[in-house]
Amino acid sequence: MHELDEEQLRTLLPGMRRFARSLVADAGSADDLVQAALERALSRWRTRRDSEALRPWLFQILYRQFIDETRRNARRQRLALLFGAQAQEAAPSAERVHDGRAVLAQFNQLPSDHRALLMLVAVEGFSYREAADALGLPMGTVMSRLSRARDRLRMLEEGQTHTNRPLRGVP
Repeated sequence: MHELDEEQLRTLLPGMRRFARSLVADAGSADDLVQAALERALSRWRTRRDSEALRPWLFQILYRQFIDETRRNARRQRLALLFGAQAQEAAPSAERVHDGRAVLAQFNQLPSDHRALLMLVAVEGFSYREAADALGLPMGTVMSRLSRARDRLRMLEEGQTHTNRPLRGVP
């Protein structure tokens, strides 16, 4: 159906690595995530419908791989707790960002769906439509989540803590 274009894949790898790095804590895990996504993509290469949409298709696979692994790890942790194993403690993010990268630390405080959208749109240059296709979301959801993500990041940069505003009651 569509031939594999190795050069096109090579040009997409740095962006995929950046996106994966925004989703997971360290470079090694990000590389593993990209590799797993590429393996999945290559095994399903013939099922691609649109040869022009390679980039959103690969990023969608990468994001779905991340979601699948996150769910799988959560199940493993619940089972480990059920059988009395100690839960693994995550290293505090402050230890990872002592090198002065305050903006990166604030970015990492955002929920993964916000980080994913900001990476795709602001760093990778995806259009809202491409981001919606890559994440399997409606365009309106992408736009509202992106707006909330930018607002939250702005609040973090200004040193404000994120507080949920109470809902107003209807008189």
